Amino acid sequence: MSVQAAGVSGEVKGKANDARHSRTLDLAARVGLAGRGLVYLLIGVLALQVAFGLSRARTDRSGALGEIRDKPFGSVVLVILVLGFLGYAIWRLLDGAVGEQGERDAKKRTAKRLVSVARGVIYLVIAGSTVHFLLSGGGGSGDPAPWTARLMRNDAGRFLVGAVGVVVVGIGIGMIIRGVGRKFEEKLKTGEMGRIAHRIAKPAGMVGYVVRGVVIGLAGVFVTRAAIEFDPKEAKGLDGTLKTLGDQAYGQVLLTLCALGLVLFGVYSFFEARYRRL
Repeated sequence: MSVQAAGVSGEVKGKANDARHSRTLDLAARVGLAGRGLVYLLIGVLALQVAFGLSRARTDRSGALGEIRDKPFGSVVLVILVLGFLGYAIWRLLDGAVGEQGERDAKKRTAKRLVSVARGVIYLVIAGSTVHFLLSGGGGSGDPAPWTARLMRNDAGRFLVGAVGVVVVGIGIGMIIRGVGRKFEEKLKTGEMGRIAHRIAKPAGMVGYVVRGVVIGLAGVFVTRAAIEFDPKEAKGLDGTLKTLGDQAYGQVLLTLCALGLVLFGVYSFFEARYRRL
C-alpha cells in the first residue's frame, strides 16, 4: 500500500472513529438498546399471559410491536424505536470498520469486527422490519416456514436452511456461555453503577442471556430439523418455539420460566443502555 493510500485509509478510519464516539450516535445507540429491552420485556409479558391461558397473542417481536402500537402515542414510540435501532446498527457497523483500539491480538480484533458488522446488519434488518410493521399496520406473521419452503425447493436451498439453523444454534450457545460466564459485564461501566444497579443488572443479565440463548438455540434446532426432514413446517420462530415449549409436559412451568427469563433480559437491556461502554 502506498503512503498516500495509507494516509487516506487512516483519515477515513479517523472520521469513522470520530463518528462512532459522537454524542448523537451515542444517544441513538442507547435508545436502540433500550428499545431492545422494551421489546423483550413485552415478549416476556405476552409469554406469561399465554402460559396462564390469558392470551393467544404472538410471543415475538411482531406481538411486542403490536402491543406498543395499540397504546396512546404508540406510533411515535415505534418511530423512536426505529431511530434507535438504526443508531445502534450504524454504531455497530462503524465499530466493525474501526475495531477496538486496545485489542492487540489481530485475530481476536478481526473476529470482534466481524461480529460487530453482523450485529449491525441484524439491527438494520430489525429497523427495516419495524418500519414495515409501521407502514403495513401489522407486519408479517414472523413464521419462518414460508421462507424455508421457498429455499428448500432444491438441495442447495435445503443445505442453506440447515446451515442457517446450525448458525442460529451456535448463536444460542454463545449467549448461554456469555450469561454463565458473565462476559456481558466486560462491556459495562461497572464503576458507575450503584449498589442497586449492581444487584439487579448482573443476575438479570446472567439469567436473561441464558434463557434467551436456550430459546434461540431451540429455534435453530427446529430450523435444522426442517432441513433434515425436508419439511418447512418444522421451522419455528420465537413465537412457535415458545408455544411449542408450552405444549410439552410441564409446559406451563417451562413457558413461565422462559417468559420470566426474557423479562429479565429486557430489564438488563435497560441497564446496558445506560452503562454500556460505547
